[in-house]
Amino acid sequence: MARAVLGAGCFWCIEGAYKNMRGIDSALPSYTGGSDPNPTYKAVCGGNTGHAETVELVFDESVISYEKIIEVFFAIHDPTQMNRQGNDIGTQYRSAIFYESDNQKLIAESVRDRFSNYFDKEIVTEITYLNNHHIAEEYHHDYFNNNPGNQYCQFVVAPKLSSIRQKFSELY
Repeated sequence: MARAVLGAGCFWCIEGAYKNMRGIDSALPSYTGGSDPNPTYKAVCGGNTGHAETVELVFDESVISYEKIIEVFFAIHDPTQMNRQGNDIGTQYRSAIFYESDNQKLIAESVRDRFSNYFDKEIVTEITYLNNHHIAEEYHHDYFNNNPGNQYCQFVVAPKLSSIRQKFSELY
């Protein structure tokens, strides 16, 4: 198994996009890249910890490649928005790829460069070595499926997931 840690706005959206993909063993909301050694949702949402809301993916490389995971990443959010995704604003919602090896870094940079042709603005995704990574509180795990009545889930997460599942139907 391999691991990828990605930030692309609210972690509920990212988790939902990857959760049921073939080859994904687990998708867990997490906090990554900040200075706080014990981040909480409240602290991260306050925007002062330096952490991004991320998702830790554990995946089977014989089923889905790291490159494909990064391609999906660039399709599920707007990587040209600095420190935000839609109405979610702050450094905790930044576009970020946290790599664990030189190979992951090279793949992330290559896919970013390839995708730059699809956007009118410059891609601002940070590609940074994985550091200070923490799994989020249990109540965030599988949030979309466990909170179907939540308005954010209904009006933000659901349409995003529907779109991504159509675009990458071969992965589900």
